[in-house]
Amino acid sequence: MQDSFDLTTIIFLALAVFVIWRLRSVLGQRTGSERPPTDPFARREPPLPKPEQAAGDRRDDNVVQLPGTSTAPAMEMAPEERWKGVAEPGSPVAAGLDSIVAQEPSFDGSGFVQGAKAAYEAIVTAFAAGDRRTLKGLLSREVFDGFEGAIAEREKRGERAETTFVSVDNAEVTGVEVKARNAQVTVRFTSKLITVTRNASGAVVDGSPDTVVDVTDVWTFARTLGAKDPNWQLVATESGQ
Repeated sequence: MQDSFDLTTIIFLALAVFVIWRLRSVLGQRTGSERPPTDPFARREPPLPKPEQAAGDRRDDNVVQLPGTSTAPAMEMAPEERWKGVAEPGSPVAAGLDSIVAQEPSFDGSGFVQGAKAAYEAIVTAFAAGDRRTLKGLLSREVFDGFEGAIAEREKRGERAETTFVSVDNAEVTGVEVKARNAQVTVRFTSKLITVTRNASGAVVDGSPDTVVDVTDVWTFARTLGAKDPNWQLVATESGQ
């Protein structure tokens, strides 16, 4: 009887060990080094090189994210539909956008323009408020240095700027240049703003709190194509006519 009991016990123990082994082989083991679940709403700002930088020389604070990438390859669309509302078929801009899509089929021209408009408003507002932290995360080093210098001069004079966006009337892609993996897209913005500068006592020294002015700016964004994220750098700004 004792031998029968021992044999039965051994059989059940062997079965238990086999079941546990199968579960571990199917479900895996936790080692403590697993990656946490991805938060789809978490902000991601991985570094991107400037157009003239090598892939290994990156800064993580000079990016502007332009949302709107598509999962459908744009090159599959008919030429007359591919850049509808963004560029005329057969134009140099359309050809430049085609060069981007040749390396990044998911590039979405309309999404890029909408993201550029959002970035434009955010940067102009941050500059007026003297918000260096926001600007540093949106501008290239050279552009940030220029903006920061203007803010410092304004602060030195004891002045403060106030800017209110009435509207961003238009954002037009006016130029695209692709060299190897480096892409630059130039956008011409036209907007209506209320802008005023006051001195330390609150008196108006420039602009008007009651006047809407038309403003035109031409900004250039750059990105290394093939990067895993959709971030672009703002690398140049100028006033337009």
